[in-house]
Amino acid sequence: MELTFFFLAALLLTGLLVGTASGLFGVGGGFILVPIQYWLLTASGLSADLAIRISFATSLAVILPTAVSGTYAHHCRRCIHWDAVVWMGVTAAVVSYLGALLATHLPARPLEVIFAVVLILGAFRMYFADLPSCEIASVVNSRRTYLLWGIPVGFISGLLGIGGGILMVPVMVVFLRFPIHHAIGTSTPIILFTAAGGLISYIINGIGVAGLPPYSLGYVNLINALILAVATIPMAQVGAWLAHRVSGLQLRGALVFVMCFFGLKMLGLFSWLGLPL
Repeated sequence: MELTFFFLAALLLTGLLVGTASGLFGVGGGFILVPIQYWLLTASGLSADLAIRISFATSLAVILPTAVSGTYAHHCRRCIHWDAVVWMGVTAAVVSYLGALLATHLPARPLEVIFAVVLILGAFRMYFADLPSCEIASVVNSRRTYLLWGIPVGFISGLLGIGGGILMVPVMVVFLRFPIHHAIGTSTPIILFTAAGGLISYIINGIGVAGLPPYSLGYVNLINALILAVATIPMAQVGAWLAHRVSGLQLRGALVFVMCFFGLKMLGLFSWLGLPL
């Protein structure tokens, strides 16, 4: 893996985009981090199997500090439901470890397809859902429900190297009746749990694997993680600031568009159509 000017510039630009998306949508940004890193790593000569696992692991390493930054911003705006954070987060962290463990034993193509399908289905469900009112009183307040929802969110998060916000925000809006600004705010600290569980698994299961690039800790590439984090952490503050200056419908529309774009890109649809995207 050669650190060319193009490679470095692409990582920095990705970090700026991911940081903004993290604060704006309450997501970890893995749905952007994973595909871009994967394309860069395979273009640098790494095998698809290694590239996808490095992308997942490094994505989670970047998501952790970015989520800390976004959590602080949303907490200052009183948009975090901490009871949901604790109960959903505990389950999600444990199951995220198991999801990441499974990912280290699967080939690249099934992981790409699963990643893409999860994004597209999540986008469609979010688009057709009725947005709850702005009243926080409508929120489902059940610790048992939070614990149960932590299982699928945590598993998919670890399996696909995403913080899980791309799933948690639709779940909170559609099933738990959170107003979208509160769903975004509450999703952000839960990402700390999911990212930590998956990250630990990728580090442990990647130690000693042949062919990893220099400066790797398990499947985490520390150079990529550092470059990305430098850009994402401050931009998460900007994204959180923007999130409270646009309407719920605008937030939903932007999130659905980005999810569909990257899902279709990972499926290879644009290449199949001959489009330069």
